Amino acid sequence: MTSTVPARTLSSQQFLDAVRAGQPRTAVFDFDGTLWPGDAGSGFLHWTIATGLLPESATRQILDRHAMYHRGEVDEITICGEMTSIYSGLSQKAIRASAARYFTDHVRPRLFPVMVGLVHELQDAGVEVWAVSSTNNWMIEEGVRELRIPAERVLAAAVAVDDDLVTSTIVDIPSDEGKAASLRRVGLTHPDAVFGNSVHDFHMLEMAGMPFPINPSPALALKAAELGWPVFYPDEA
Repeated sequence: MTSTVPARTLSSQQFLDAVRAGQPRTAVFDFDGTLWPGDAGSGFLHWTIATGLLPESATRQILDRHAMYHRGEVDEITICGEMTSIYSGLSQKAIRASAARYFTDHVRPRLFPVMVGLVHELQDAGVEVWAVSSTNNWMIEEGVRELRIPAERVLAAAVAVDDDLVTSTIVDIPSDEGKAASLRRVGLTHPDAVFGNSVHDFHMLEMAGMPFPINPSPALALKAAELGWPVFYPDEA
């Protein structure tokens, strides 16, 4: 029986020094678990249920599917798509307004200060910064506005919108191999630095010259140990 030595854990200073030493020109950040400790996709879903934005019939449908996902009966990419397309028929303007309120109340207070500082430092140095997430684009675009990442550099779960009316036509679901595929589609075949927290970020992490598992899930921590990637656990705000 073989055992894997745990991945080396970096202090905040060691982490920042490692990023700076690499002098990245492109940097890619996952959102949930990487820039803050929660799950914006699930949180926003329950927020729109609680505030009455999501109709009752759609609520019953998505909660049933969410329960199936947690039982392992629905895969990650499918549920991420359904958690975005469930808003079909609603006004995108109303969804964006709800996402803004959710971010202000529940996400902004918990952003990892060291990660926010790093994003701003990289931008000030002229680094091209991208955000990639399987959470819906309304939530992620609102979240990264705080980080000065423009919407055109956001790759997130998205559906087609017709004259402000959200449809069920899925445009993109960046998760697992899909995150790497989305990056390749915009020309980022070998990003200099990638930051992610989940095994669902593994494929884009392995594309990077410098992969940085942040607050890694057990599965990603195991892969990091196998590959010799150091890990970093940021303090909460």
